Amino acid sequence: MSALLSIRGLTKAYPGVLANSDIRFEVAAGEIHAILGENGAGKSTLVKTIYGLVTPDHGEMYLDGKAFEPRGPQQARAAGVSMVFQHFSLFEALTVAENIALGMAKPPKAADLGRQIRDIANAYGLSVDPDRLVGELSAGERQRVEITRCLLQNPRILIMDEPTSVLTPQEVQTLFATLRRLSDQGVAILYISHKLDEIRSLCHHATILRSGRVVGACRPAEKTTRQLAEMMIGLELTRPLPRLFTPGEAVMTLRDLTVPAETPFGTTLKRINLSLRTGEVLGIAGVAGNGQDELMRVLSGETRVPRECMIFDGRQMGHRGPTYRRIAGLLSAPEERLGHAAAADMSLADNAFLTGRQRQRLAYRGFLRTTSTTNFARAIITRFDVRTPGTDTPARALSGGNLQKFVIGREILQRPKVLVVNQPTWGVDAHAAATIRTALRDLAANGTGVLIISQDLDELMEIADTFSVLESGTLTAPQRTGSLTIDEIGLMMGGSTQEAPNAVA
Repeated sequence: MSALLSIRGLTKAYPGVLANSDIRFEVAAGEIHAILGENGAGKSTLVKTIYGLVTPDHGEMYLDGKAFEPRGPQQARAAGVSMVFQHFSLFEALTVAENIALGMAKPPKAADLGRQIRDIANAYGLSVDPDRLVGELSAGERQRVEITRCLLQNPRILIMDEPTSVLTPQEVQTLFATLRRLSDQGVAILYISHKLDEIRSLCHHATILRSGRVVGACRPAEKTTRQLAEMMIGLELTRPLPRLFTPGEAVMTLRDLTVPAETPFGTTLKRINLSLRTGEVLGIAGVAGNGQDELMRVLSGETRVPRECMIFDGRQMGHRGPTYRRIAGLLSAPEERLGHAAAADMSLADNAFLTGRQRQRLAYRGFLRTTSTTNFARAIITRFDVRTPGTDTPARALSGGNLQKFVIGREILQRPKVLVVNQPTWGVDAHAAATIRTALRDLAANGTGVLIISQDLDELMEIADTFSVLESGTLTAPQRTGSLTIDEIGLMMGGSTQEAPNAVA
């Protein structure tokens, strides 16, 4: 097939970092082309260059044989390049049609735009209602809005960045059907994902990046998932070993917990009962927006509840704040890495101090113990293979995967009695994900109770001993991992009322 998009010698450097170096590959019309690589491999810089968000230092791009040098997303869209970002750019208080109109240079009249949205939705099976408020939509429905917005621009190239990270298995299949239909119509698709099984089933070709350079190319269907992962990292991939789970005593319990939504588009937690035992990895599955953030805030102490609603280590804990809980041994790692789990402009040493001050004794009579703090940060970096120049590096300078390893490692090395983690490997490459999952399993093997909130069902099936599903603020009874299929769990995540067997007593 002749090339629709040609990349020749693309290079982009930032201070101290060579993000892209002599990138070369081609994409044909109708081809679904995967861009694979670890966090920090240069994928985001590459697609942002194609979309006009980044100007390369060297190299050339050709679209249909003609020089392609977009100086911004508007020029890229005018040339036929559209992008669906990992983080949705939608306003919850506006309707679907109003959000789509905001992204159009010359939006049509409201009635005409509504008709166009319905026509696109019907043509591609997207099921989008232009009159609904975005705040009322599920994550899968919001993604369909983003795709519809792109399709209204008649793209020739569609870039998808981690498109399935917040979808149920059923929504993933709907998305894949849409992408295959676009492919059949000649639209080229650049697809970024860390879910290698999806890459194998969907993509025609793949370009593999490592440290900003192209290190290989392949047909994903001809490779195993492990082979793809090892091509990305250049090493043999290790995975957590299966273990026999012997439940201990309950170390954290929620009793009939009800918490009203704090915002109009938040989720009310309804009569939640939960028991986490020593040495147990309890996974909580669910599509984004079903109460995960609200539950995380309750467990971390950011949201206070009646004292009797939460029992930790034999003590009533609902009314206690984060500092008291950390001292007691209840630690947490939130989903948002920058701004919530780590202060972006502070050094790694200072970020280690922020949560380790009490348990690691990093201060004495109000004074910072600089050497102890630096040694603690260095221990995290060494133990969890955090790729960074040193402990003085600001958190924002790390790739997503390396920062996540630092955040998780910071909590693990404090030897918690319970660790609560929200989306531990979201947007993280295979190597970093394996490191984090193994560390969480090892922590549980040493007696810590680990609670993982995750939208990644494969992750929960791999490392959780038991799991529950959070849907519309309601938590199902816990199940033994393996008692249900992925499809059955996906239906539960989507609101199916089917009865789940084998509940754990």
